[in-house]
Amino acid sequence: MRNALPAEKADLVAEWRVLEPAVGSGRSRSQVERTFKTRMCLGPSQHEVRVCDEQLELTRVGRPPGRIMSRQWGRGPRIITVSWRGHYERGPDGRRRWVDEFRFDSRHMRSPLQNAVVTAGWTWRGVSKL
Repeated sequence: MRNALPAEKADLVAEWRVLEPAVGSGRSRSQVERTFKTRMCLGPSQHEVRVCDEQLELTRVGRPPGRIMSRQWGRGPRIITVSWRGHYERGPDGRRRWVDEFRFDSRHMRSPLQNAVVTAGWTWRGVSKL
């Protein structure tokens, strides 16, 4: 959490960067990098926090630093992203079970912010634009 920059048009910004494990090797190696921002404007007179989420996703291909092959950007009142990677293996009981190698859910990062605002008696209001 940090104070917002003037260009961000907000009071506070919570920002997370997630680098998923690379897949493949050599030239076909690809890696996804996501940046999530939750921009918040405080309205003390209304006891409300207006919130706008942003997500930038870059897919890089090749050896690091890798070329950017695709870029996606989104903004809105509630952007939810869930991604995971894993595999099946035999457990101690001999049954197949799923084992996570990587798991990310943007709600796990946003929910504590929302809970803190609501617990303080303020309103959390998702908006498309600040």
